[in-house]
Amino acid sequence: MSAIEHVIPFAGRPTSPWYRYLLDSFLAIVGSMLVTAGIFFFHLYPRIPNISIVYLLVILWLACIRGSYAAIFASLVAFLSFDFFLIPPFFTFVIIEPGEWIALIIFLINAILTSQLAVALRHRADQAAQREHETNILYDLVKNTNREEKPELQLQTIAQTIVHVFSSWGVRGCSILQPDTSGTLRICASACQSVETSFISPEERSEAEWVLAHGQPVRANRGSVRLIPLQVGQKVVGIVRLSLLEGQRYFFAHEHLEREQRHVKAQVTFFWNFLEQAASLIEQARLHQENLRMEILQRTDALRSALLSSVSHDLRTPLTAIKASSNLLQEEVNWDRETRRSLALAIEREADRLNRLVNNLLDMSRIEEGKLKPEKDWYMLEELIQDVLERLQLFLHEHPVHTSFADNLPAVPLDAVLIDQVFTNLLENAVRYTPEGAVIDICVERVDAYVRVAFADCGPGILESELEHVFDKFYRVLTTSQNTSAAKKKGSGLGLAVCRGIMEAHQGKIWAEARPGGGVVFCLLFPINEGGRDE
Repeated sequence: MSAIEHVIPFAGRPTSPWYRYLLDSFLAIVGSMLVTAGIFFFHLYPRIPNISIVYLLVILWLACIRGSYAAIFASLVAFLSFDFFLIPPFFTFVIIEPGEWIALIIFLINAILTSQLAVALRHRADQAAQREHETNILYDLVKNTNREEKPELQLQTIAQTIVHVFSSWGVRGCSILQPDTSGTLRICASACQSVETSFISPEERSEAEWVLAHGQPVRANRGSVRLIPLQVGQKVVGIVRLSLLEGQRYFFAHEHLEREQRHVKAQVTFFWNFLEQAASLIEQARLHQENLRMEILQRTDALRSALLSSVSHDLRTPLTAIKASSNLLQEEVNWDRETRRSLALAIEREADRLNRLVNNLLDMSRIEEGKLKPEKDWYMLEELIQDVLERLQLFLHEHPVHTSFADNLPAVPLDAVLIDQVFTNLLENAVRYTPEGAVIDICVERVDAYVRVAFADCGPGILESELEHVFDKFYRVLTTSQNTSAAKKKGSGLGLAVCRGIMEAHQGKIWAEARPGGGVVFCLLFPINEGGRDE
């Protein structure tokens, strides 16, 4: 059982003083007289001169369980009963021998001092136990609150903890109120044992607004509700609304919520320490959310800048080419048929390039928002690759492509449109970074429970330190033949990032590795079975 499930052992209405004194007096008299009776009937005095030390057992027992008054009263009763019943002349308080007086006085002093030492030790032990108990409660509060990531769940944990810990004080429900963005107080969390605390009346709302403005606790609803501010320094970060049981409002009276009240100082001090800790946790959660918001804004701004700088050139280039080619097709200019065909193909090529860039942007947006949901069906990868090569025949006319397909390749579950985009991006990346005439090799084979597809080029290769970054957004790597200080980077840096997002959505893998003899190999793994389908 965690510490928050315990209650404060000394909480509640104090016992009536006269009843406590009467019980202490009764126990002191009975305990001392029992010891006296035992000594009297067994004639232990004066055969055992120091038999009076037995009284110290009763005195120490009373000091430990009842306190100072019972121990002192027991010392006096022991002093008088020992004189009256055991020292001659019997049944009188007259003492003839001076030595008996000295012994009795020393016994009385020793009994009182011993009892006070026992009381002091008991008080310190109780304080230590109470502090340990309170520390465990605060520790569990911090641990359970930090375990929750959402602010509303953290507030709910704090409200539930208040009800658990202070239920013996008459707390039957707790709500935490905080102002929203418009400054209107609303209930952010509530916990109750027997009544609903998720509603606040207009009267309580006006009183809560006063508490928020002045930082002082108030009574509400004819004394059955307490509105207590949660403060960090001079700032009120929230309001605790406590619903109390009838007849259980002693410790939550306005005057007892002040720290200067001594007879409930320990209880009230812990109560305020608990609220201060809760306020600190609420403020910490708010600051954490604010930091996350600032970080998101900074990343958004950086992403926007990177997007503009990376995409603007790639958008302008095909648009400029399309515009120039379309102007050359004016009817008043007499172009031969081959020239017109060449210009039309250039327009088609640049439009395809523009379309691929826009598709990458859209796919990247869907990947980041978690909206990329592949609509899978069973396809043969070699057929899909052949379709992509035919569609990109014009784009790949300067780069021969060699394909190698293993025999008896199984079908795999995939979204043909998305995987088509992956293959297109990898081929476009190979064309962009390899010189004219460089061969592009595509190999498809089965590896255990996967089908492995490899796109290998014969380009300059990628630096070893850059391989792990090739799939980052807007990150355009340096080739082994480029100078790191003045490298001319190509492309928007989105294609490979889109490839990784699509492959992860297919529960597949993609990575890059250096090709022996120069170049880069992009490897993809497609899981063969999904949903228990047999090959």
